[in-house]
Amino acid sequence: MPDTSKKYYLTTPIYYVNAAPHIGHTYTTLAADTIRRFKHMQGYDAVLTTGTDEHGLKIERSAKKTGKSPGEFTTIVSDEFRRQWKLLGLVDPEANSHDRFVRTTDPRHAKTVQELFLRCQANGYIYKQRYTGMYDVGEETFVQGAKSGDVSPINGQPLEEVTEENYFFRLSAFQQQLLDLYAAQPDFVQPDFRRNEVVRFVEGGLEDLSISRGSISWGIPLPTIDGQVFYVWFDALSAYYTGVDGENRWPADLHLIGKEILRFHAIYWPAFLMAAGWPLPRKVFAHGWLLFENDKMSKSRGNIVRAEPIHQVMGIEGLRYFLLREIPFGHDGSFSYDALVQRFNSDLANGLGNLASRTLSMIHQYRGGVAPASVTGGDAEVATAAGQTIAAVIEGYEKLEFSRALEAIWALIGRVDKFIVERKPWTLAKAEGDEAAALLDDTLYTASEALRVVAALCAPVLPSTAQRLWELLGCDKGDLLPARVEDLQLAELHWGQLAGGSVVGSLSETPLFPRLKPEEVIARLRELEAEATAAQARLLGKEPELASAPDQPSIPSAPLAEEISIDDFVKVDIRVGRVLSAEPVPKADKLLHLKVDIGEVEPREIVAGIALAYKPEQLIGRKICVVANLAPRKLRGLTSNGMLLAASLEGGSPVLAGFLEEVPVGARLK
Repeated sequence: MPDTSKKYYLTTPIYYVNAAPHIGHTYTTLAADTIRRFKHMQGYDAVLTTGTDEHGLKIERSAKKTGKSPGEFTTIVSDEFRRQWKLLGLVDPEANSHDRFVRTTDPRHAKTVQELFLRCQANGYIYKQRYTGMYDVGEETFVQGAKSGDVSPINGQPLEEVTEENYFFRLSAFQQQLLDLYAAQPDFVQPDFRRNEVVRFVEGGLEDLSISRGSISWGIPLPTIDGQVFYVWFDALSAYYTGVDGENRWPADLHLIGKEILRFHAIYWPAFLMAAGWPLPRKVFAHGWLLFENDKMSKSRGNIVRAEPIHQVMGIEGLRYFLLREIPFGHDGSFSYDALVQRFNSDLANGLGNLASRTLSMIHQYRGGVAPASVTGGDAEVATAAGQTIAAVIEGYEKLEFSRALEAIWALIGRVDKFIVERKPWTLAKAEGDEAAALLDDTLYTASEALRVVAALCAPVLPSTAQRLWELLGCDKGDLLPARVEDLQLAELHWGQLAGGSVVGSLSETPLFPRLKPEEVIARLRELEAEATAAQARLLGKEPELASAPDQPSIPSAPLAEEISIDDFVKVDIRVGRVLSAEPVPKADKLLHLKVDIGEVEPREIVAGIALAYKPEQLIGRKICVVANLAPRKLRGLTSNGMLLAASLEGGSPVLAGFLEEVPVGARLK
């Protein structure tokens, strides 16, 4: 059992309820669930908080579109988050004492937010001021330096000019304190390259932050008399404290978030806490985006993927394994149904599933279903490899390097498969004499004990599979091992703990991971995804969108252009540019006149034939690729000094080449 004196507290983001949960939310939550399970197996009393962020102008408007009140709308979506987390075995506060779920509309959360405000105010970090700025409704933030007519640099939607008398937080007062924090605690923000981004941002100077709004009513009221409500981030971030208020668990050991909300967690949140005199969290870890077939998932692109259809077809553990094995945690990673099914078949069905099946089958066939003991304690080389694997996996989990930890486990599985082939137990079973019998027992024991070690090491990622293996091996019935694999302390895991004489189970009728037929499974996944999309649209009071047209047949390849040498190719100087302005060219339907910053003293003027595909306001602030060393040419009386990179099929609309990652303006692409 965990030691209640060893506490560990971690959180997911408090998810925004403008839409129902998708696989991106699932990715963060299952990673947090994996960490909590690992910490439990290290002897910690580990608690996980998640929840829903339910206030703000965007929610107010979304609710109005569906004909519901904000309270009705947010309850529907929040309940859907809770339902899915319970279904997927991730978070269930009603069943598990280690889970917390916070709604920011909960009265006890309002108490936390107001107390934080009063502490900051008493310490001199709150003031009231009239302010005019360009507000990004989608991101719930003011955009510094923006002007009338600009669009959001994140979502491309028009910014709204807001003039209000609001309460401000003196964020500028904490610039040096934050820099000192990052220097004194280098692991406060992780991974390191994200920490460097935060440091550069803070070094550039901090502006005071509006933390209230007077023009909306859907929010937690300030403890003042002027009808102001809290701005979303001061509200939402405080939910981490609400989750364990009164439990003596604060500060959080880990905030696990997506990279797009890093600034709020690594700058605003610690500054709020410093101002209030409350303890700071110990670490903020920002993982990358989950891309669908190399494109960021979004409602506007129509490429959202949900976890529930995958759970229906192959079980949640196939998805858990894929996401944590396929993607180095902290970096962007690509998701596709093809890759998911391929990884499931190769690693789970053919790897772990096959080793478990053949080991248990041999014990039934050669030893009547009773696991043999071994006089020698099993093969020495496999035992050594298992010990090295235990150490590598624990280190991988500690560093949140899930992919590396799982790679080490599957290397051990491969090592045991090779050992079985080399030992040839099927030949030993036919041989006569005590020596052959002892060697067969040693072989079966080695394979069984390796499976037990694998089950224990997999438990944080594949909890149900690990428990099933544990029971199949009879580990749940002895006196030396806990009945539940998750109650095993990893510090005590070592080779040789499997007792002989246990009756083992069989996988002959229900394999751990039945092999999937890719075409059938992928077709079923797409069908269920379409059904889930329609169901969630109805959940939010919207009309389901028509199913997209089937994939078009492949277009015959055009003949390749004349070959060029690498020397020709490297002459092309491609730079990162940011669009500063875009205007239609008079009497030219297809042309736009752009000014683009590529890091030079003055912006480039470029004429581009993209007016039928992009409106001028969609381009402002966008980062694009610019061929910078193309000779200038005249178009409609304008000099075009460079060329934008775009691509289109014959007769199709051009699509600009751009960036998902944050890249500096002026950088040369190599």
